Amino acid sequence: MEKIFVVGAGFSGATIARLFAEIGYDVTVIDRRTTIGGNAYDCLDKNGIMIQPYGPHIFHTEEKRVFEFLSRFTEWYEYKHSVLASVKGKTVSLPISLSSLYTLFPKTKAQRIENALKNAFGEGATVPILELKNQSDPVLKDFAEFVYKNFYYTYTRKQWGLKPEELSDEVMTRVPVCVSDKAGYFNDEYQFMPKNGFTETVTNILKHPNIKLKLKTDAEKHLYFEDGKIYFDGKELEGKVIYTGRVEEIFGYKFGALPYRTLKFKFKTYNRPSYQNAAVVNYTANKKFTRVTEFTKFTCEKQAKTVIVREYAKKCKKADVPYYPIPTEKNKELYVKYFDEAKKYKDLYLLGRLAEYKHIDMDEAVLCAMQLFDKLSEGEI
Repeated sequence: MEKIFVVGAGFSGATIARLFAEIGYDVTVIDRRTTIGGNAYDCLDKNGIMIQPYGPHIFHTEEKRVFEFLSRFTEWYEYKHSVLASVKGKTVSLPISLSSLYTLFPKTKAQRIENALKNAFGEGATVPILELKNQSDPVLKDFAEFVYKNFYYTYTRKQWGLKPEELSDEVMTRVPVCVSDKAGYFNDEYQFMPKNGFTETVTNILKHPNIKLKLKTDAEKHLYFEDGKIYFDGKELEGKVIYTGRVEEIFGYKFGALPYRTLKFKFKTYNRPSYQNAAVVNYTANKKFTRVTEFTKFTCEKQAKTVIVREYAKKCKKADVPYYPIPTEKNKELYVKYFDEAKKYKDLYLLGRLAEYKHIDMDEAVLCAMQLFDKLSEGEI
C-alpha cells in the first residue's frame, strides 16, 4: 500500500488526506495541536453557544466541486454574511455601496457621488480603491480620499502594522466600492454554514480506515530534511509528504522567519440575546481592536445570552499562532528561498496558507488540495 504523510489537520491537510485514503493509500496525518480543523476549529462554550476560538470563519464558494465534496461530511444551513463598518459614529454596510453614500453624506452630495460613479464605471461595477483614487473627476477623487482615509488607511495600520503603500496591491482590492445597492458581503453561489460546526466536518473528513491521526505531534521536532531525503524520528519516510505548516520551520529558519500578523482575542458574554446588528462589525478608524464578531449571528438561533469577541492584530512571535502572511515584495522574495529549498526534495509538496505563504480562504484551501491531489494521482508532478 502506497503511503502519504500529511502535516496539518486543517482543511487543506484533511481534504488531501481523505482523497488519497479513498484510492487506497495508507495516510498518516499529524498536527501539533490537540484539536483538528486548524484555525477553523469551533466548539460549544459553557452556555451551549458555538464559538470559534481562532476568530470568525464563514464558508462561501463559487466552486460546485468544493461544495459537493464538503457536503459529503456535513449538513448545511443557508447563511448570508453581512459586515458593518463603524466610522465617525456612523454604521454602514461593507462593501461600500450606493446606499452607504446616503448614510455617510448629505443627500445632495451623496447623489453627486452616485452619479459620478455610475458615469465613470457603470451601474453594477465593483471598483478597487486604488482605481478610484486614480480618477480625474474631482467628485470621485474627493470620495476616494474619504474612503481611503476612513475605511482603509487606519484599519490597514491596525491590521498589518504597515502603511497601505508598503503592502502589495492585493490587500487594497479585497473590499471594493460597489456601484449598486448590493446587500451581503459575498457574491458566491454557495453560502452556507455547517449544521454542527467546522470541527465536526473535519472530523468526518478524517474518518476513514486508511487514515491514522496523530495529534500533539510537532513536525518541527520530529521531521527533518537532509541530502534530498525526508526523515521522521530518525527513519527515512516512504512515500509523499504533504506539508501545510510554516515552511521555514522544517528548514530550521535557515533564511530567517517569514513575518506574520497574529491576533489577540477578548471574548465576552452578555446576558441579552443580541449585541450588534451584524455578525461582524469592523472598526476602521477608531478603537484599538479591528472588529467585533457576534457568534450567535452565525447560527441564527435565539438565545438568552450572546458571545462576542474583539480582535486585536499584532506582530507574530515564534510562539504565537500565525494568521496572516504579510504581502510585501521583500517577504515574497524570502518565501521564494524556502520554496526553492523545498524543491530539492522530490517527495515534498507544500500546500495551504502557511506553506505557500499567501492568503487562502477556506474554500480555496479545499480546492487547492483537490488540485494537488489530481496532479499527484495522475502523475503530472
